[in-house]
Amino acid sequence: MALGAVFLSGCASPHGQPRAGSETLAPNEVLEFSTLYAENCAGCHGAEGRGGAAIALSDPVYLAIADDAAIRKVIAKGVRGTAMPPFAESAGGMLTDKQIDAITSGIRSRWSKIGILEAANAPSYAAKFAGKADQGEATYKTYCASCHGPAGHGGPKGSSITDDSFLALVSDQGLRTIVIAGRPELGAPDWRGNSPGKPMTDQEVTDVVAWLASRRAQSPGQPYAVSNYAQR
Repeated sequence: MALGAVFLSGCASPHGQPRAGSETLAPNEVLEFSTLYAENCAGCHGAEGRGGAAIALSDPVYLAIADDAAIRKVIAKGVRGTAMPPFAESAGGMLTDKQIDAITSGIRSRWSKIGILEAANAPSYAAKFAGKADQGEATYKTYCASCHGPAGHGGPKGSSITDDSFLALVSDQGLRTIVIAGRPELGAPDWRGNSPGKPMTDQEVTDVVAWLASRRAQSPGQPYAVSNYAQR
């Protein structure tokens, strides 16, 4: 009987024919989040979204301020002028709409936390009005200088955030996201932790981003501004 079962099983899978489910999927058919993330996102955002050259996508504060539409747009279309490329086929990338959706929903389902902001009145993800750089400089001194230095050239607890290379590779929205959500993987607090008991207002966030943006080199490249190095 055992021998007969072997023969019958052999008849069910003719020699040379792959078994059902054993075929390798074409690249544009892969919809499994872990595979898509590892192959397209982990190089910059780190394994399991823990951060690297780019922000940590597993930061629940970031996921609380950025909705799915905003996250999907960045994945699909990239961010012009930064290291974030477009991944959607329609924008010159290699991922289908379904794959973009799988990454977006996977990030949310794996790493978001309901109620992470509790009753906090978080600044809006995107700026609602133009910031004022002069007021932003004063805001910077109040909330940021203790870590990043009085002029943003770096301090005992934080790196230079007026560095020409850094500012050339980050968008205004990227700056805003970092100010609001922080970089927890680097020890940088969110908008509530820069000055204990005094969270930054939406206006203050907008103004400090305007000040940082005003520090960008007009034509980034070598050689960078001499003053940027002389003051470090």
